[in-house]
Amino acid sequence: MAAIPVDQQQPLVERLMSACEGSYTPDQRRKYFITGPQWAAAYEGHSLFQDKTRETLGFERVIEEYARIGIGYWCTHDTDVIPTTALGHDGQEEIIGRIGESLKKNGLKCSMVTTETFHNAVWAASPAAHADQVREYANWRVENTVAIGHQLGAQYAVYWPGALGYFIQGAMDELQTLKWYAECINAACAKDIELAKKHNRATLKHCMEAKPFEPVAEILLPTSDSMLALIFSGLIKHPAMVGLNPEYLHELMWGTAPRAALARALMCGKLFHFDINDGYSGKHDVDIAIGLVNPLDWLNVFVLLRSYGYSGPFNLDYKPPRTTSVHGVFHVSFPTAVDRFITLWEMAGEALTDPILQQATDALKAGGPRVANGLDAAAITAANKELLSLHELISHRLFQILIGQNKGRTFSV
Repeated sequence: MAAIPVDQQQPLVERLMSACEGSYTPDQRRKYFITGPQWAAAYEGHSLFQDKTRETLGFERVIEEYARIGIGYWCTHDTDVIPTTALGHDGQEEIIGRIGESLKKNGLKCSMVTTETFHNAVWAASPAAHADQVREYANWRVENTVAIGHQLGAQYAVYWPGALGYFIQGAMDELQTLKWYAECINAACAKDIELAKKHNRATLKHCMEAKPFEPVAEILLPTSDSMLALIFSGLIKHPAMVGLNPEYLHELMWGTAPRAALARALMCGKLFHFDINDGYSGKHDVDIAIGLVNPLDWLNVFVLLRSYGYSGPFNLDYKPPRTTSVHGVFHVSFPTAVDRFITLWEMAGEALTDPILQQATDALKAGGPRVANGLDAAAITAANKELLSLHELISHRLFQILIGQNKGRTFSV
């Protein structure tokens, strides 16, 4: 093939995207509670060891592109859109006004706000540092974000304490630090109750997001389970307001099954919000788009969520690859991520009504004939042994649904 002239490269990408088929319309995409983060679309392609590959984008462009794609909700960190130096000043109100106008113009809603408590140098020793003025500032930052959320009509607030930890052992008292961090969550909830009453709105759902490692060496709340422990510890003054925002890859990073972590959150009634992406177990936070690494696992995740009626947001928390252009971010990355979500979500619905899966599951629940002696382990084993082969059959059937083999797709050999 001859070299592709620069002015023909975008048309080539669009032509091949069209040839892929299987896309959903913007109206179809808006039927799902899918949220698009400011930081994901505006990610410039930088990393710890790599320079940026894309130009800076403002919220107006991101909101406009999300509307065109059919993503109905937008979310942001406070400093994604407001410079740190403008927080709490007149510049903040001016920017919030512009965001509100942009959302209204493009028919989007703000679903969630979150506070940056990990990037700025003030958080070098975490938002729950020894210095009381740092902690006071952290409390004000989350209160200010809650106020922004009410102004923009958000329903959720998310907290990622990625800097809550240490690099060097002995530098902090872990128990005291956790107590200080609980005070920060308490400050956010108290401000929320005050503002909800003032604005005649419901309070926000406050969602904690875990990550096992990065950026600090030892994180004090590394898993969703550790955050559940904090919520139920007695340190949180309004535990009914506080739940989880698990991220698929964050759970996978430390080697657990995301589906199992989600089940524990559901069991506790604390699955408020869910960040969706993909990646590799035991490795760093690559934030690949949903379904590009573990599509079968994602199908199983959605079977679980559909089985237990999860109706919260699905937040596209991922980083478009550094190799993708800005044009590609909005014409490849986000449309395909949304479409894979829809396909996998609907496949999960298909799995829940599949007669083979239903019969296999019912048979496992029915079990074999009851034996006379309920203490005879060998007899109980023999009565159920053949049914247990259905475990593998169920997995195979889910794979067939994933690739369409249940509808007759086969390959000639």
